[in-house]
Amino acid sequence: MTKTLSSNSQSNRRSFLQSSAALSLLGIAGLSGCASMSGVPSKAKVVVIGGGYGGATAAKYVRMLSDYKIDVVLIEPQDAFISCPMSNLVVSGVKQIDYLTTSYVGLSKNHGITVVKDFADNIDTAKKTVTLRGGSVISYDKLVVSPGVDLMFGGVDGLQAANTSGQILQAWKAGAETVALRKQLEAMPDGGVFAITIPEAPYRCPPGPYERASVVAGYFKTAKPNSKVLILDANPDVTSKAGLFKKVWAEQYKGMVEYRPQHKAVAVDAKTNTVKFDVQDDVKAAVLNVIPSMRAGAIAVKAGLNNQANNRWCGVNYLTFESTAAKDVHVLGDSIQIAPAMPKSGHMANSHGKVAASAIVAQLAGWDVNPAPMLTNTCYSFVDEKNVVHVASVHEYVAAEKTFKTVATSGGLSAAPSELEGVYALNWASNIWADSLA
Repeated sequence: MTKTLSSNSQSNRRSFLQSSAALSLLGIAGLSGCASMSGVPSKAKVVVIGGGYGGATAAKYVRMLSDYKIDVVLIEPQDAFISCPMSNLVVSGVKQIDYLTTSYVGLSKNHGITVVKDFADNIDTAKKTVTLRGGSVISYDKLVVSPGVDLMFGGVDGLQAANTSGQILQAWKAGAETVALRKQLEAMPDGGVFAITIPEAPYRCPPGPYERASVVAGYFKTAKPNSKVLILDANPDVTSKAGLFKKVWAEQYKGMVEYRPQHKAVAVDAKTNTVKFDVQDDVKAAVLNVIPSMRAGAIAVKAGLNNQANNRWCGVNYLTFESTAAKDVHVLGDSIQIAPAMPKSGHMANSHGKVAASAIVAQLAGWDVNPAPMLTNTCYSFVDEKNVVHVASVHEYVAAEKTFKTVATSGGLSAAPSELEGVYALNWASNIWADSLA
C-alpha cells in the first residue's frame, strides 16, 4: 500500500513563506528584512527530472519559495517514491516495502506541481526543452536534473546477466530487488553464507553496505544461527562509522561477521554463485549481493552533464548547483561530483534541493543569490532490529574556494548503538519523507 503524507494548509505554508527569517535560512538573501515576493515572474516554468530526495524537494521548495507563482513540472517514471534509506530494514525482515513507499499525490494536491509519469529521454539545452519517451516536449526556463545513479554492471563481468535473471542481486535501488533479496535470505539454509561486495568509494549510500551486513547478521542470529555474513570491500577500510561497526561485528556478531578489505569484484560465475576479485581468491556463497560501481544517472550522461572524474559525475557550481556544462540546468544529489567530505546520501540530496530551489527562485526573480548557503546531513545505521548509530555533519559554502566544507566540530558520531537512536532514525525518516513529498 502506498502512503500519502499530510501537510499543513495553504495558509500555513504561505505564513511560513512570509517569514523573512525562514526565507533567509533557505537561501534567499534578497528577502532579508522584507516579506515581499515582488519580482517573481508569474509565467516562469521549472522542470524537474527525477522524483527522489533531491528532485522532489527542489520541486516542492521552488513552489513554496516563489509563493506558488512559478510553475513546476516533475518528470518521474515510477508510480511512487521508494526510499533507499531504511530499505535495509526490508532486507532484514523488520519492515515491508510499503513502509518505504510514498505517493507523489502530496506534491500535486498540496503544492500544485504537475507530476508527469514518464521517462525524460532527451534534453536540448540550447532550445531549453525536455523530450519524454512518450513523445511530449516540455519547455523550461530552469531545469533541475536529479536522476540518481546508474549501476555500472559492465565493470563486473557476468553481473548484468546474473542480475537480469534474478540470481545475483544488487538491491541498491529500493524496490523489487529489495524484496527479492529478502526472499533469498529466507530461502537460504541455516549454515549458509551471505556475501556482500562493496565498490570503491564514492558510491551512493544509503542503502548502507555495512548497515546491510549488520542487520542481516541480526536476522541470522535469531533465525539462522549457524549462518555467516562475509563483507568483501574494495576499499582499504570501512568508509563510514568504522569503529562503531567493527565493535558491533566483534562483540555482537562474533564469529558470524567477517570483514575483508581490498576485495575488488571483477566477475561473477552465476552457475556456481561465485564472485571473483582482481587479486584475492574467489568466494562462493549461498546468497551473493554484488554492488557494482556507480555513475551519474543516464539522462545526465546523455545530456553531456557528466564532465567530471573521467565523465563519471556532473560538475556543478556549488553556490547554486547549476551545471558547469550547461546554463540554466541544475544538477542535484548522487549524480554530482561531491565536495570534500560530502556524502552521496538521501539527506544530502534533500539539502541540495533546498539550496538549488532558493537559488533558482532568486535568479528568476532577479534577486541576489545567498552567498553563504549551508547543508546538513545525518546518516543513521541500524545494527540490529532496534539499535542504531549515526554520523551527522554541517557543510558551509566557502566562497574563496568555491566549494562546501565541513564546519569544524559540527555534527557528531554516536558513542555506541542505542534503541533511543533507533527511535530517532524512524522519526527522521518520517520527517524527511514529509519534507520532500508532503
